[in-house]
Amino acid sequence: MIDSPDECARQILQAVPMVMRAIRNEMRSYRGSDLSVPKFRVLIFLNRNEGASLSDIAEHMGLTLPSMSKMIDGLVARNMVIRQMDPGDRRRVTLAPTALSRTVMQSAYEATAARLAERLAALPASACRTILKAMQILEPIFVSDREAKTAKENN
Repeated sequence: MIDSPDECARQILQAVPMVMRAIRNEMRSYRGSDLSVPKFRVLIFLNRNEGASLSDIAEHMGLTLPSMSKMIDGLVARNMVIRQMDPGDRRRVTLAPTALSRTVMQSAYEATAARLAERLAALPASACRTILKAMQILEPIFVSDREAKTAKENN
């Protein structure tokens, strides 16, 4: 059956990695030569998960705590990340992006969105509407618990 959840899942598995590769390549091209790809990925994560712990980021990046700690030290020294005490648990340190980090990320995001829009301009308007509707349907299904909590707190 062509409209089955199984076929839909297979199509997502086929298309999404190619789309994500294009997005990652674009985002990385706007990161600046002085910011390594792993550090850039940390900033992306923190901009989406403000208040994450060192363990959260290490798990996301697939790095050990000592390696992640060293990378965060470098980002703190460059004024890209702030360490804060968790108001709910003084033993826990949370991490947040700085204004500089947000500016770098916003710039990369806007440039990437513009580049994707250029690519999508080749599609008819009806296809763009279909893609938009599909993204609106998929987003709530795949949003992480952490992202949902953050979105709820910000509203």
